[in-house]
Amino acid sequence: MNDASQSLTTRVEPLKTDAHIVLATFLADEPTLVQADGKILVGADQLTPHGENAILVAACDGTRLITGGDDGKIFLLTGKETPREVGNEKGRWIDALALGPSQSLAWSTGKKVVARDGKGQLKEWTAPSTAQGIAFAPKGYRLGIAHYNGASFWFPNTEGIPEFREWKGSHLDITFSDDGRFTVTSMQENTLHGWRLADGKDMRMSGYPSKTRSFSWSHDGNWLATSGADAAIIWPFKDKDGPMGKAPRECGVRHAKVSSVAFHPRALVVAIGYEDSCILLCRLNDGAELLVRPAAPAEGKITSMSWDRAGARMIFGTEESSAGVLTLP
Repeated sequence: MNDASQSLTTRVEPLKTDAHIVLATFLADEPTLVQADGKILVGADQLTPHGENAILVAACDGTRLITGGDDGKIFLLTGKETPREVGNEKGRWIDALALGPSQSLAWSTGKKVVARDGKGQLKEWTAPSTAQGIAFAPKGYRLGIAHYNGASFWFPNTEGIPEFREWKGSHLDITFSDDGRFTVTSMQENTLHGWRLADGKDMRMSGYPSKTRSFSWSHDGNWLATSGADAAIIWPFKDKDGPMGKAPRECGVRHAKVSSVAFHPRALVVAIGYEDSCILLCRLNDGAELLVRPAAPAEGKITSMSWDRAGARMIFGTEESSAGVLTLP
């Protein structure tokens, strides 16, 4: 990334796909695409654990992949093993999924939140309203749940009432900083809200023209990249007050909104996907940009991007049946 005029477009290998991409990721280092029509493509293999039912949500941590469908079923894939059904909500739509430490996982449907520990033991909690987003804290068996008027923090192995952080409005997605100091939610009101977990201090991050539906933390935990504007908005979290009183960085300003972001796992480089199907790589240190994929509006917005663990490859998918893998030189 030495020259903003350079391009990586010739290093992108198209992948064969025929449906909206819910998740583009690497499972056991194999390029993996989760399609809305129920197909899961892992390398050259095609899996259909949900049959002909739609896959609504999916999550992957590199070694495990979970999917939730409109059939109410949750399947777990580990490498090349046959997908295992680990939950069944009997026909209810699965709204959100999360993977946690020590082989734990969780899902939500309506107000119901289910946590499953590494031994397969299930615990349930009923949120005060629909659980729109869920995420595990990086340490311990603790789950953050985004819902109307705030977020709740639940320890499934305890009998106590989950801790509640209030902020008026509809909270959609939730993420924890890698060091566990902060949590951030996206909101229906085109803003982000955060809390410092040690003392509950509020953090408001506003000014977005549309909703943020994609988050990504830098490998050092100092930056949070977000979608929802005509650039990737990247907030600083290094200091104890996080982004409060600080302006965010803006990377990849274009005449199209950002729909997906993915930080490189080892460098301060962020992949930025747009609603017109364009993808750029942007380096934070000097703002240098490289084109990965030119705009192709007919192929729809970039719905998902992920790096492999080595940071050598980046996979992406769109809402109109396009996908590919970038291999860095």
